[in-house]
Amino acid sequence: MAPAPFSCPVDLSLTLLSGKWKLLTLHHLLHGTRRFSELEQLLPAISPRMLVKVLRELEAYGLVLRTVYGVVPPRVEYSLTELGHSVAPLIESLRAWGQHYRAEQPQAF
Repeated sequence: MAPAPFSCPVDLSLTLLSGKWKLLTLHHLLHGTRRFSELEQLLPAISPRMLVKVLRELEAYGLVLRTVYGVVPPRVEYSLTELGHSVAPLIESLRAWGQHYRAEQPQAF
């Protein structure tokens, strides 16, 4: 499921991180390891099916690590890889820009 080769790094970045849920999922994983049910609670508008899809894509891209524990009931945890943590400055920039926009355009929200 790896993306096709891209000549432009911006195009590659947008392909890897595009969609409403990928950056939000990464944002929540920046705060530590999460179980699937925790991510569902943190992202109440996402369907379980979509969350599975997003997590699988992020795992395939090497940004998320999925750890399965051999216990009953089964326990699965998601955490960021070192590469996944490298997205932190981008997410912080988006957060800061969103705050700035909200302050400049209060009528918009």
